[in-house]
Amino acid sequence: MAYIRKLPNVRYQSFLPDKNSSKDFIIVKNLFRKNKLLDDVTNATTLFNKFIVADGARPDNVAEDIYGNPELDYVVIISCGIVNLRDEWPLSNKDLYQYVENKYGLTEMNSIHHYETLEVRDENDRLILPAGNIVDSSFTIDGPAARIGGSGNKWNGSNPSSAGESKFTYTGEKIAPIVGVSNFEYETLKNEKKREIRPLKKQFLQMFLTEHDRIMRYDRNSQYVTNRLITTENTDLIT
Repeated sequence: MAYIRKLPNVRYQSFLPDKNSSKDFIIVKNLFRKNKLLDDVTNATTLFNKFIVADGARPDNVAEDIYGNPELDYVVIISCGIVNLRDEWPLSNKDLYQYVENKYGLTEMNSIHHYETLEVRDENDRLILPAGNIVDSSFTIDGPAARIGGSGNKWNGSNPSSAGESKFTYTGEKIAPIVGVSNFEYETLKNEKKREIRPLKKQFLQMFLTEHDRIMRYDRNSQYVTNRLITTENTDLIT
């Protein structure tokens, strides 16, 4: 609500059925007036802190934690570059489960969404295959036994995305270092990535608020009434 209060106003002709004349006006908030951090500011990493959104926390909860004021939720949203809050803010675990069930159905929640590679390193700890590449279910690579003099060697594999980082050992000429990712795991991983945000540091808050207030003021033009109000009309609709 604090963000809405700070938006400037627009005065335009009323189209309400009980208006007295075509000169009746109503005043509304200018929802098209937006604040967006400049790219050079966004890229200045010293202005922002890494923050992990707790399960079920809303932007106002984060604003309370960082700035001591829940009404500064719009600072969190704008400084994190969030445009669509519904799609870009992490769901609670409860809401995530409901979302996945609605999207895939209860019987398909644990079906395979896709396959990903596991990390594979040779006997000298050299990287053979990085983790996380999306592949098909028949994906294989040449194993240690396919190398000259490598029949007795063992390669190590790992799944960094799993709890506890699962470990594997590979031998043979052909190996299939892949893992199936279920629909639920896929949506959970996407949601977890949204938990890591980079809101503005508290010491730069006043600078942001001052600039935000400036952006919310109108410059003088043909529609100017005050720095918080412009007027507009559509003469084609006047009756």
